[in-house]
Amino acid sequence: MAIASCQNQQHKTSDIIVETNINSTTVSKSEEGNVSAKELVEFFTDDSKVGVPRKNKIEISNFKKSDGNIIEIKFYLLAENKEWKLKQTFEFEKDGLLDCDPKLEDFNNDGFKDMTYVSAVAARGANEVRRLFIYDKKKDELIYIKNSENYPNMQYNKELDCIDAWLFHGGTTTVFLKIDEDSLREFASVDNGINRTVYLIDKNGKEKLLRTDKIKEEDIYVRYNNFNPPKPYE
Repeated sequence: MAIASCQNQQHKTSDIIVETNINSTTVSKSEEGNVSAKELVEFFTDDSKVGVPRKNKIEISNFKKSDGNIIEIKFYLLAENKEWKLKQTFEFEKDGLLDCDPKLEDFNNDGFKDMTYVSAVAARGANEVRRLFIYDKKKDELIYIKNSENYPNMQYNKELDCIDAWLFHGGTTTVFLKIDEDSLREFASVDNGINRTVYLIDKNGKEKLLRTDKIKEEDIYVRYNNFNPPKPYE
């Protein structure tokens, strides 16, 4: 199996590997001492894009359990002996509805690829919820962005050098965000409903109305890459 190969030959580098529906069952023991089975249903690994290519590696395992899925994330460094050294481990609960669909993209324009994976879905699938991990070159590790799940449909915004998110509700809202240590901080938003309202948001979360415009009904579902003035993505 590919997962065994990855574990037994950790000194070798590889391109991205994604596997789903893997028939592998392991046994884990809870703090109470109860033994429970967990089945590996999805596995992802990369050492060619994340962080420093060929010197960092990430593994994501999606385990199915009787009471829900568990995501296990492992981040490795390449040691001087050319063996992979485990640096970090993260573990999160997950629903079993969707695959993780990991993506490696640069979210802070530092030239290094960061990582997201699907953790949930909302608004009947319109809001794709992801956990975001930013690679920190100085510490050579991943920083988990704790409130990233609050901002669905995240992407890097080249025009403003920030992250923007697109939220579906009765209308839509484009939120503009900066990375502040281990969190995302809102600094502006464009809300489309009966009217289009644009807000500036200070570091304390206080909103200041910048402008209000009338919009057509078909413009409710527009995403913006700037807020002053509001500029839709092409």
